[in-house]
Amino acid sequence: MKAIVTGGAGFIGSHMVDLLVSKKYDVMVIDNLANGRLDNIAHHKGKITFVQVDIGDYSVNLDTYFEDVDYVFHYAALADIVPSINNPLTYHQANVDGTIRVLEAAKKSKNLKKFVYAASSSCYGIPEIYPTPETSPIKPEYPYAHTKTVGEQYVMHWGQVYNMPVLSMRFFNVYGVRHRTSGTYGAVFGVFLAQLLNYKPLTIVGDGTQTRDFTYVTDIVDACYIASQSALVNEIFNVGSDNTYSINYLVDLLGGERLYIPKRPGEPDCTYADISKIKKVLGWTPKVSFETGVKIMLDNIEQWREAPVWDENSIKDATKDWFECLGEK
Repeated sequence: MKAIVTGGAGFIGSHMVDLLVSKKYDVMVIDNLANGRLDNIAHHKGKITFVQVDIGDYSVNLDTYFEDVDYVFHYAALADIVPSINNPLTYHQANVDGTIRVLEAAKKSKNLKKFVYAASSSCYGIPEIYPTPETSPIKPEYPYAHTKTVGEQYVMHWGQVYNMPVLSMRFFNVYGVRHRTSGTYGAVFGVFLAQLLNYKPLTIVGDGTQTRDFTYVTDIVDACYIASQSALVNEIFNVGSDNTYSINYLVDLLGGERLYIPKRPGEPDCTYADISKIKKVLGWTPKVSFETGVKIMLDNIEQWREAPVWDENSIKDATKDWFECLGEK
């Protein structure tokens, strides 16, 4: 079976590659290396095909890569809130145009069995219901969330109009080894681990009582694989840990000094996936506990040795546009 993983040199995508290689798939990775790293897939050298291509570039013909593909796992995207506020057109090109182009290329394969889209729980904005089911209102708060939502809408529409076997998986707060260590201010684990390594206080947003549905990356790709093997099409699934954990508890597990910084607009006090649908329909459940996942991160903390070390002042500067654009009107 031929499988393509877009963004396969990235954080989540490289773990999907691990799983597919272990199951003897013929794997092609398509990645422009904007966020991905060849080191993430170096251990598969000689076993996979790597193509450095920007899926959002209309001058590139993607069709040849998707000829006779059986499975597509579409993870390629730009992430993070701050840069999406500053560069919305760049995010649209990567996350919307890129998705349409991958759909169009995959549509031409006569062998396509499943197109799995990596959606984001940020589509729910600040949810009205906890745990949050797939039927909750869609209210993205910032351009990254909006572009991922529009991408999902295109995927489901292509399934409806062109009879493509599509599924969308809404990921909640993914963490794990190989999480990005560079770039603009972003995910909490990367921030905290770099601060720990450099004996800096951990910068906790607000009072730290806000909770997140931290889901370990191998559980995420396991859910995607199980979904791809099912007979289901045109369905949307939440993928979460089946729990939610406070930032203060995360800091308890990590250790280190604490520094509280102002709460940010547009961020929910809680993310918590209702995963009853995926458990019932696909029989999938998460396997890695939060405590085990955090221990794995600490055991691999040297991966964050070169990561940016954020402090109160640099975070304030980096998130200035965030407050200006999403604050009280």
